[in-house]
Amino acid sequence: MKKQLYLLALLVLLTGLVAACAAPAAPAAAPAADAPADAAATEAPAEGEAAAEGDAAAAPAASDLEFVTVVKIAGINWFNRMEEGVQKFGEETGVRASLVGPDQADAALQIPMIEDLIAQGVDALCVVPMDPATLDPVLQKAMDAGITVVTHEASNQQNMHYDIEAFDNVGYGAHLMDHLGEMMGGEGEYAVFVGSLGSKTHNEWVDGGIARQQEAFPNMVLVGDKNETFDDSKNAYEKTKELLKAYPNIKGFQGSASTDVAGIGQAIEEAGLQDQTFVVGTSLPSIAGDLLESGAVDLISFWDPAVAGEACNQIALRHINGETVGAGADLGLPGYDALTGESNVLYGQAWVDVTAENMDEYPF
Repeated sequence: MKKQLYLLALLVLLTGLVAACAAPAAPAAAPAADAPADAAATEAPAEGEAAAEGDAAAAPAASDLEFVTVVKIAGINWFNRMEEGVQKFGEETGVRASLVGPDQADAALQIPMIEDLIAQGVDALCVVPMDPATLDPVLQKAMDAGITVVTHEASNQQNMHYDIEAFDNVGYGAHLMDHLGEMMGGEGEYAVFVGSLGSKTHNEWVDGGIARQQEAFPNMVLVGDKNETFDDSKNAYEKTKELLKAYPNIKGFQGSASTDVAGIGQAIEEAGLQDQTFVVGTSLPSIAGDLLESGAVDLISFWDPAVAGEACNQIALRHINGETVGAGADLGLPGYDALTGESNVLYGQAWVDVTAENMDEYPF
């Protein structure tokens, strides 16, 4: 009997164990089936959100950026006007934008300024080189440091991300010669001036003018070599007096630096030769306006340096934002709304001609 009761108890125990092993998982684990949806919402950002974060990383906030424009020489009207454009760019974009330059037009003085800006870690340099070849090593250093470099008046600059020119320089020089040749009646002696023999821009203007003279005004004669003024009206004045003495029949002058025609015109006015000579060149009404009125200077051409300053900085910002700027680009600025050129050397169509009759339209 006891043996039968023992076997019955053992059977009951085994039955319970089998039932326990076959039972379903505890209900407490069931809510885990709903967890993945909530986890996905908090731990895996949507694809659009990830892209937005990537864009923000690629394009830093404008207020975090510092751009410095380095010009040939500080304190002259041309670059004072450019500074207005740089400041306008900063106000409109939020970029901390400023302009600096040495107190003399000397490429050697631009180098330490750029070195210092590299050390400060600025984000972009917009440079108007006195001598592009001289600045190439320091601009390469800036690029190696991750600084965006945009140049102006330097289509032969090797180390830069972009160079922006107001127009085709050879064509501009030919344009000035067209005016001078017509004023001189297509004959007589003339002289040419450049701010620097190392400035490709100034040399392109003068070379373009000489080529046009030889083609269209064969009876005109170039006297002397290119007269270098170092962007100083006093130098232009002294060289003009020397030319008037050496060539008493000289009739024409073509200047390049903004201060050239001011010095030339002063010498012409002192000699009382306003009616016998003709002077054309690049300048501003604020520099040469009184000489236009007296007739000592006959015509000036220029591009607005304020707009050029904006254009340089605008290109730098686009580059930092990952954009490629090329032919056909529109910077949203007058004269720079349909850029031409190849690779990273770009040209606008920004020159204007000014005489005594229309200089009031350009109060700078």
